[in-house]
Amino acid sequence: MSERVAVVTGANRGIGKEVARQLAARGDTVLLTARDANKAAAAADELAATGGTVVPYRLDVTDPAAATALAAVIGDRYGRLDVLVNNAAISYDTWAEASSADLDAVRVALETNLFGAWSLTQALLPMLRASGHGRVVNVSSEAGSLASMGGGTPAYKLSKVGLNALTRMLAAELRGDGILVNAVCPGWVATDMGGPGGRPVADGAAGIVWAATLPDNGPTGGFYRDQRPLPW
Repeated sequence: MSERVAVVTGANRGIGKEVARQLAARGDTVLLTARDANKAAAAADELAATGGTVVPYRLDVTDPAAATALAAVIGDRYGRLDVLVNNAAISYDTWAEASSADLDAVRVALETNLFGAWSLTQALLPMLRASGHGRVVNVSSEAGSLASMGGGTPAYKLSKVGLNALTRMLAAELRGDGILVNAVCPGWVATDMGGPGGRPVADGAAGIVWAATLPDNGPTGGFYRDQRPLPW
């Protein structure tokens, strides 16, 4: 599809911003969301200057009322939503251990990384169904793979395990609506969260954009990095 409508959360910087840039460069209208309205506007202006349609929108994914309001805006302006990229995430808690973790901090991470994505997807489902070709991409991490999991980073890992499980459930439930739902790990990328030494942001974002632009006969319910399956 051309001239699609896409929402990217947590997109004022890093992976989310680059995903928004790549989607806009393909001709999509991108709603670039962030918790801070000024940061969203600055990022959208920067990307729009390089080409494409990028619309800033203030969104806190932990606020269900804000998700409902966004759905109403999309319905009024566009009548459908073709792509949802659940990218917003916090708390890469490499300093913590499960045996001594601050459970209040874990709950805060889950509110954004898991429940925020879940709530927003539910709110936007009518618009995704209206598309007939909806794509949901949950930005995950191999840190959430049970196959290779060890200790440490408990809040972040647990949130990504949950996001992966949500991906599988939604994919099974929404297949009949033509909505493809996949989880994508961008790998270790040089962002504010990932830190220096990672690969270029554009490389990590490319796999997310691939999942966001799958054809109707593309895979659903998978976990990928660079278009290749990862073990759950």
